[in-house]
Amino acid sequence: MSSQPVLEVRGLDKSFGPVQVLHDVAFSAHAGEVTALVGDNGAGKSTLVKCLGGIYSIDGGEYLFDGKPVTVNSPREAATLGIEIVYQDLALADNLDIVQNMFLGRERRSGLVLDEATMEEMAAKTLDSLSVRTVKSIRQLVSSLSGGQRQTVAIAKAVLWNSKVVILDEPTAALGVAQTAQVLELVRRLADNGLAVVLISHNMNDVFAVSDRVAALFLGRMAAQVRTADVTHSQIVELITSGRSGELGLQNVNGVTA
Repeated sequence: MSSQPVLEVRGLDKSFGPVQVLHDVAFSAHAGEVTALVGDNGAGKSTLVKCLGGIYSIDGGEYLFDGKPVTVNSPREAATLGIEIVYQDLALADNLDIVQNMFLGRERRSGLVLDEATMEEMAAKTLDSLSVRTVKSIRQLVSSLSGGQRQTVAIAKAVLWNSKVVILDEPTAALGVAQTAQVLELVRRLADNGLAVVLISHNMNDVFAVSDRVAALFLGRMAAQVRTADVTHSQIVELITSGRSGELGLQNVNGVTA
């Protein structure tokens, strides 16, 4: 694993009018690792992800990709760098099949017609590289898929485009036990294939099952980003709920030194 992060922000600030949502946030994601981004509702997770994905512009701070300063002003610019985000709603079209969904808006053409053979081959190769065995046919309509299979297709769609960073927003939130296990295996496989994976989750069992690092946000500030092996379940919960756990975390919370 490289010691240099693929993606890194330093001193990131973001405000909406008079309300500052992110304060001096530092965050990084490394190739070959799963970094869990955790925090209570309103902690700033979604805002941070939208800043990373170019949906929101940042007000201050540095944004580095592969160690070089970059400016990301749109999702297209983020995708060009190699950053793909799988949101909770998955953005899949039920009336289209798996191949059509994976290439939606990025269809391959041969002259004036769609190059169906190439798209089928690329879709099948991507699913195979992720060791996906639960999909019977790449021409199945998405409406016929289970929740876990839909999540798999959405993730495969994200990695189809030579992405370097994949950000997953609560990928197991609506899944049962068996489907959750399948998706977590896939998340781990993405990192094992060399990608930097950011996993947003409220489920501490999921976080400790697959993550290499945990980044905990508290009221728009990064309380800590630590190796998962170096902290306990209860320490992460304390970081999420109070911004501190013993000597770990913010030294100053809400203007009061702990």
